[in-house]
Amino acid sequence: MIKLKDIYKIYQTGEDFVHALDGIDLHIDEGEFVSVIGASGSGKSTCMNIIGCLDVPTSGSYFLNGSDVSTLSDDELAMIRNRTLGFIFQQYNLISKLTVLENVELPLIYRGVQPKERVRMSMEALERVGLEGRSNNMPSQLSGGQQQRVSIARALAGKPKVILADEPTGALDSKTGMEVLALIKELHKEGNTIVLITHDNSIALHAQRIVRLSDGKIIEDKPVIDRQVQ
Repeated sequence: MIKLKDIYKIYQTGEDFVHALDGIDLHIDEGEFVSVIGASGSGKSTCMNIIGCLDVPTSGSYFLNGSDVSTLSDDELAMIRNRTLGFIFQQYNLISKLTVLENVELPLIYRGVQPKERVRMSMEALERVGLEGRSNNMPSQLSGGQQQRVSIARALAGKPKVILADEPTGALDSKTGMEVLALIKELHKEGNTIVLITHDNSIALHAQRIVRLSDGKIIEDKPVIDRQVQ
């Protein structure tokens, strides 16, 4: 499903060059649940941006679902983000002036889905996260945990092949964070490919496999042995 081959991402700051990613190789199979973990500056956010087609590598190849996407145009990358990937962000990224339903509909609007089908797909996603009764609410009328569930519904509405979760519990209290993690694990059990970005080892342990980054390099890639957190 996801294959990064000898990926470099190099930024120039003045006369210095920063290797945000320094020749990484990573393979994630369809249906896997993988945590990418690292401290600030480790390269995990850059890795997520490349996997999510939000950025392109300086060199190397990125194959997504069998297609090389590392050299595509901005418009082609936008189409892949809309049709293949679902995003869950730490700060939810909901639009405050839109209702819950309208927020979930947004990616489907960009895809050109007709209104009636768009509403059906969005309501189905809201039901999946237990918020079908909140479709007409504004984001400000919801708790943080509920807003994150709206974010998850938005990610699910278009039935993506890969769900990217970037610090999805970072803005939540521990109890609500565990509830959101439980929902993400349910999505994995239903067959979704999940890539979870985190700095927290206790969160990373909920995945099947941990990929640890440091200074732009993968320093550890191993399965999670202790599954008691499940």
